[in-house]
Amino acid sequence: MVHVSKLSTVSKLNDAILGCFGRVQPSETLDHLVRFLGTWSGSDKLFMVVQYTIKLIVPFLQLRARLQHRAGFCKEPTSQAAEGCAKLGSLLGDSRTLWRIWGLLPIFQWLISLERNPQPTRNLHIIERLQGWSMLAYYPLEHLYYLGSHGIIPTTIKYPLSFPLKKKMINLDPNTLGIWSCRFWALYVLLQFAHLREDRKLLQSRQKALRKAKGTGLTPSEKQEIAQRWDAWWSEVVVNLGYLPLTVHWSLEQGLFKNDMWVGVFGLVAGIASFRSGWRATALPPPPVTTPEEKDNADIPPSAGYDVSP
Repeated sequence: MVHVSKLSTVSKLNDAILGCFGRVQPSETLDHLVRFLGTWSGSDKLFMVVQYTIKLIVPFLQLRARLQHRAGFCKEPTSQAAEGCAKLGSLLGDSRTLWRIWGLLPIFQWLISLERNPQPTRNLHIIERLQGWSMLAYYPLEHLYYLGSHGIIPTTIKYPLSFPLKKKMINLDPNTLGIWSCRFWALYVLLQFAHLREDRKLLQSRQKALRKAKGTGLTPSEKQEIAQRWDAWWSEVVVNLGYLPLTVHWSLEQGLFKNDMWVGVFGLVAGIASFRSGWRATALPPPPVTTPEEKDNADIPPSAGYDVSP
C-alpha cells in the first residue's frame, strides 16, 4: 500500500508540474500569431515594427541620460540601454536586408502569373508590368549594395570584355548602388498610388453594381465584403504614404530629412499598417452573414469583383 501511495503521489506531482499547461486553454490569438509569424512576410513585418520603434526610442533614452547627467544622477551622459537598443535595431535592419536576398523569386513568379491572368483593366496591367520591372532592377542593386558594404564582393571589378593591356574597371560603389536601388523602389511606390487610383474606381463600380442589382441596398454579406475591400484599400494607402518619404529620402545623396527620427516615424507608420494588413489577411474567415433571402439564392453564383489585395 505504501508503494502504491508513493506512485500516486509521484503521478500527481508529475501532472501538477510537467502537465501544468493542461490548465491553459487553447488560444485563437496564439494560433493566429504562430500562423502569421511562421511566414517570411509576417516575421519581416514584425521585425520592421520593432526596428523603427527602436529608432524612436533611442533618442529619448539618450536625452534622458544627458538630463540625468546634468542633474547629477549619473556619471556619464550616455545610456547603455540606448546603445543596446541601437545595436538591436541595426542588427534587425541588416538581417531584413539579408533575408531579402531571394526577393527576386516571387517577382519572377508574379510577372509570369501576370501575363497568364490579365488584370480587369489595361491600365492596371501596364502599371503592374512596370512595377514588376522596377523590382527586377531594385533587388539585384540592393543585393550588390549589401554584399559590397560588408566586404563580401570587391567594390571594383574588371570589365569582362576589356583587352589584357587595357584594363577597364567597373566601379561597384555600395553607396551609389544603394541609392539607385531605392530610386527603383520609389518608382514602385509612385506606381502603387496609380494602382490604388484604379483599384478605387473598380471598387466603386463594384459597389454601385451590387446596389443597382439589388435595388433595395446591399445584403449583410455584401456589406461585409465591400467593407473588407475598402479596409484593405485604405491600409495600402497608409503603407504607401509611409514608404513614399522614406524612398525619396534614401534616393537622394544628401537625403530628405536632417533628423533621423523622421525615418523612424514614417517607417513605423508603414510597419504598423503592413503588420495590420498581414494580420487580417492570415485571419481565419468569419462565418458568413446570411439572410433568408440569401439562403434561397444560394445556388446563384456571385457577381465577379476585383479583389484588392493588401
